[in-house]
Amino acid sequence: MYPKLIIDLKKLRENLDWLTKECHAIGVKVAVVTKVFCADPEICAVIDASDADGFADSRLQNLKMIETNKPKQLLRIAMGSEAEDVVRYADISMQSGIETIKKLGSAAEKLQKKHRIILMIDMGDLREGIFFKNEDKIFETAESIIAEPWLEFYGVGVNLTCYGGIIPDEENVGGLVEFAERLRKKYALPLPVVSGGNSSMMTMLTEHRVPDGVTQLRLGESFVLGNNTETGLPMKELHTDCFILEAELVEVQPKPSKPIGTSGLNAFGEKVTFEDRGPMLRGILAIGRQDVNPDGLTPLDPGVEIIGASSDHLLVNLNGSPDHKVGDTLRFIPDYGALLKLCTAERYVAREYVK
Repeated sequence: MYPKLIIDLKKLRENLDWLTKECHAIGVKVAVVTKVFCADPEICAVIDASDADGFADSRLQNLKMIETNKPKQLLRIAMGSEAEDVVRYADISMQSGIETIKKLGSAAEKLQKKHRIILMIDMGDLREGIFFKNEDKIFETAESIIAEPWLEFYGVGVNLTCYGGIIPDEENVGGLVEFAERLRKKYALPLPVVSGGNSSMMTMLTEHRVPDGVTQLRLGESFVLGNNTETGLPMKELHTDCFILEAELVEVQPKPSKPIGTSGLNAFGEKVTFEDRGPMLRGILAIGRQDVNPDGLTPLDPGVEIIGASSDHLLVNLNGSPDHKVGDTLRFIPDYGALLKLCTAERYVAREYVK
């Protein structure tokens, strides 16, 4: 069945083993982010059998599916309306708001289940967390966690690169470590977790610059795609082809390269322009924007060029690889955004596992 996503579990395990070994060597635990592949059970089984320390996801629906004895961590700041499910399906959550923390405390008491909180501090990327210069609010929020008997103040965390593109360094990550030390001293608490970031920490990891005191990294893209998200480049130590998209050609026709007639808006309300590149052997694959972000695909055949997509069709230029015919399949490596969409479109994209 096509289109399908081919998932190499052996290469994923090798990626995870390398990352875990490097992190454990400096006393850092690995929370594996399962969001991009929607907590696929086969991949989660690989993680569960590894030395990785836990699972992390932004979606409670995914955490609910994961069967493991390892801790499960909610990455996205919780909605107050989902407090009971947060406590029910996550052992740890990352929070920044007093009202939500109180609701989590009430939910934990109701369910008679201790819940751990990592307080998020915004060190400059301007996504989630209390802004680091608002120290009074940081301490006030810490005290709101401590005041809830069914919550454990488990540590502090930061997110970098995901929104503002701010690169982790000794100053911002080191600043998080300093906050952890101050909170430990003020409240006489162990705060075992200093969650220092994500796959954008790969440069600091490989250059042995991770600040002392960081005890956790949340790793997703480095695991699944072998990328350092600070640089956007693949890492030589890791596999970059753990996921391959395969799609079938349903049409191959010689046509002009520029549409004919008066140009208006396309199906997505976009005003598009085309260069006249002369005659083109154009192929159509049975996959489209509903299934994948076409800009995030790299053809494995260097003679194939992606030229556009509609909801259900991916258009390619086959001038550089003219032997393809209807019924052939083409292969692509997805980037993170394309993979996220492919896995979310599970209803339309089959999966095949290489074990």
